[in-house]
Amino acid sequence: MAHFSRRQALAAVPAALALAVSGSAQAQAPTAVRIGYVPVIGASALYVADRTGWARDAGLDLKLVRFDSGPSAIQALSSGTLDMLAIGVAPVAVARARGLDVKVVAAAGSGGSGFVSSETLAASFAGNKDPAIAFAAFAKSQGRKAKLATLPPGGVPTVALHHWLWKIGKVSKDDVEIIAMGIDAVQQAVLSGTVDGATVLEPSATIVLQRNPKLKMLLTARDMFPDIPGVVMAATGAFEKASPDALEKMVGLFARATDLIRKDPAEAAKHVEAVLGGGLVEAATMQAALKSPAVDFIFDIRLIEAPTKAMLAYQVEIGDFPTAPPTDGLFDPRWCDKLLKR
Repeated sequence: MAHFSRRQALAAVPAALALAVSGSAQAQAPTAVRIGYVPVIGASALYVADRTGWARDAGLDLKLVRFDSGPSAIQALSSGTLDMLAIGVAPVAVARARGLDVKVVAAAGSGGSGFVSSETLAASFAGNKDPAIAFAAFAKSQGRKAKLATLPPGGVPTVALHHWLWKIGKVSKDDVEIIAMGIDAVQQAVLSGTVDGATVLEPSATIVLQRNPKLKMLLTARDMFPDIPGVVMAATGAFEKASPDALEKMVGLFARATDLIRKDPAEAAKHVEAVLGGGLVEAATMQAALKSPAVDFIFDIRLIEAPTKAMLAYQVEIGDFPTAPPTDGLFDPRWCDKLLKR
């Protein structure tokens, strides 16, 4: 499976899409759109669409609800309290397989995390790209397994890590120990040195590398699992039925926001920082995270269809699902195709 490049992804979001959503004020009362999201950089198109005021100008009143995990967001969606979600594609696929009327209407990002290594573990990889040899060398020199932190089972960084270790690298399970923890806990574990490596989501990866230059990002999730899908934009059937115009506007806003992120990350960073940084992260740091090789911002839904099938199939291998959730009907490309004039 070949990587789709930044240039290819950018070509899928032409500048003309900036005009896809009218900037004129709406005479009628704005349409409320309740959107759940997990606070990761892959959902940046949502933050930009909201914080720039574009959604308001398009006659939409976005009500963003933050969740700490995909399952909790899906639970809220199933209760009818949300219209859309910006989360990983796997939870959406599982929810649809279980009968929830929800579809992916746009892509948002590919990857989103990187494998950050301690100085000691990085030394085992110096001049040697074979992970099996590197982890064996580390275990021999340190007299113990390498401790690796990642998110709980099912998370994109976790799937990527397993794929790299077992599928690509053929690493011995005698040489590594995987510890599952939350997003913030992973960041702290890396900074405190309690683990030897971790799959760290952006912008945390950029933050930890800036705080401790001795840490190294050895590779990204997209290296560990080619074109692995990250965040997607999903909508319920009920929302589409009740407010088709609002849904079409939302997809147009995601396209416009993706275009801004790719072409002017400095400007986009101001809006992303307001959501993810909470005033505690400098805009320059958020800009660096937006430009990180760990994440690729894409809009075209068709770019993630095949990688999603591959990822879900691999998740069966590692025990995330007994069988892969079907992808038939999961992706609704009509909105993207209309904007991309296909």
